[in-house]
Amino acid sequence: MRCPFFSSSSFRPVYFSPAPTLRIIVSAKSKKPSSGRSADSTSASAIDFLTLCHSLKTTKRKGWINHGIKGPESIADHMYRMALMALIAGDLPGVNRERCIKIAIVHDIAEAIVGDITPSCGVPKEEKSRREQAALTEMCKILGGGMRAEEIQELWVEYENNASLEANLVKDFDKVELILQALEYELEHGKVLNEFFLSTEGKFQTEIGKSWAREINSRRNSILAEKRKGPK
Repeated sequence: MRCPFFSSSSFRPVYFSPAPTLRIIVSAKSKKPSSGRSADSTSASAIDFLTLCHSLKTTKRKGWINHGIKGPESIADHMYRMALMALIAGDLPGVNRERCIKIAIVHDIAEAIVGDITPSCGVPKEEKSRREQAALTEMCKILGGGMRAEEIQELWVEYENNASLEANLVKDFDKVELILQALEYELEHGKVLNEFFLSTEGKFQTEIGKSWAREINSRRNSILAEKRKGPK
């Protein structure tokens, strides 16, 4: 899949390659929240939002596509296992586990509109953040605004700015999930994916992140050592 480009009048990505066959049109008009909104209106906003998030389930992570992985994980796959990491991690002083789970669920949610922008796309970090913030704002309008939309915005900004202990931990889970998936693809596809291990080396902020990364790297080193020995 090639990188999406964006027109000035829309935050929706336009792909050079054929678009998915499933196209459900979602109204992008701003829906002003009010306490007097009907149940039907609230339900319509929720379904519009969830329909837009469908692309998170179907958009494959670009880094794996670039390395020739067939049938790679989707954005939603990645976020789901990060949420599981937050669920099973040991307790840390001052860390709100529920908030970590929520951050994991929303941290890549803007990719429902902008797609998976990776360094290979050549988009500067500031521009990537701007596009994602604009997309998130649009998604929250589709949701109808209100407390839940505000919470999603707050969680996303907290993660983006690495602004809390919870954000620190979820940033580590993002990298842990990446190298664990890389190890799994190495085993499944017989590839060597050094790039992903090198790009995360020394960048873990928490003890849990460092410990889990060490375990993954230890398993990988053992596997590589066995391969170097060759068949018995």
